[in-house]
Amino acid sequence: MAPKLKTALVDLLFPPLCVSCREPLGAGHGFCADCWNKITFLDGPMCDCCGLQFAFDPGEGTQCAACLAHPPAYDRARAIFAYDENSRSPILALKHADRLDLVPGFAHWLERTGAGLLNGSDLIVPVPLHRGRLWQRRYNQAAELARALGRRTSKAVAVRALERTRPTENQGAMASARGRRRNVLGAFKVPDPAQVRNRAILLVDDVLTTGATAEACARALKRAGAARVQILALARVVKASEALI
Repeated sequence: MAPKLKTALVDLLFPPLCVSCREPLGAGHGFCADCWNKITFLDGPMCDCCGLQFAFDPGEGTQCAACLAHPPAYDRARAIFAYDENSRSPILALKHADRLDLVPGFAHWLERTGAGLLNGSDLIVPVPLHRGRLWQRRYNQAAELARALGRRTSKAVAVRALERTRPTENQGAMASARGRRRNVLGAFKVPDPAQVRNRAILLVDDVLTTGATAEACARALKRAGAARVQILALARVVKASEALI
């Protein structure tokens, strides 16, 4: 059966719904018009390194004060939209409610937003879950996003290139930056350094909360010989009050 015909039949039997409010969509996949207008897309002037948005355009290649003062272990990070009350629902549905049907649409957005990062990457690696949490959830949402992105872009995906060696607390629940760094200190390792050695890695996650997890993952990958580590997430926390996920 032709792919377009198959898609049309699926849409006929299971009409696409808004990923946020679950109202029927006339066509396509993603947010309805009302929910779309409430989403804060991160597509304006931003830090060339961490992707933090600027209030005005300071010029191409500018980095924020935090990245200049303390350069992160990763080379660049980008996210599609801000994690807030308007975008939280579909993220939590993917994370905790078995809504894997959201993955293809999210992968499409990741491909579009992360085109510049993808062009300079050799291997897609998801942020891992600890095996105990993976057993509880039954899937790693970051791994599902990475697999779907790999299928869309024909990029190699290594789901087990990075391991979380111990369970960690929710980063959003940590009261201080020092606590967040300590929470993930030594929590990641690369079991087979040959997989990442001299390669440009695209690290995929659902939410970039504080940056401490991305930092810890990037350090582990670079210690194993990765040439470059870039971060691509669905959303990022831009206000501390929105951190709990």
